[in-house]
Amino acid sequence: MGGQAGSLSATTRSRISGWVMAEFQDRILKCSECGTEFVFTAGEQHFFHDKNFKNEPKRCKACKSRRQGSSGGGKTETMTVCSQCGRETTVPFKPTQGRPVYCRECFLVRKTAAAAGGGR
Repeated sequence: MGGQAGSLSATTRSRISGWVMAEFQDRILKCSECGTEFVFTAGEQHFFHDKNFKNEPKRCKACKSRRQGSSGGGKTETMTVCSQCGRETTVPFKPTQGRPVYCRECFLVRKTAAAAGGGR
């Protein structure tokens, strides 16, 4: 009889596990960064549910890894034009529309002037 109780427990666990996975189905989502469609698998949804994540993923795996990689060791450099001197330069971030971007030299001059009390 003890073996039957053990089997019943395994069967119950199997049914519960099957039920939980059955409530999730693969879904197609659209990447907020590149606009391509990607699959949010039932397994990923189950993981999100288990971790109590409230939001669905917003980016496809390629954009997510690119974004995570840029915050790590391999920095992404963006080519832009300095708002003060007009020289072409690279910056370690993606510039925001409407905000000035400075080359290293102009940035340091502005920073030194602000520290000396001439800040704006």
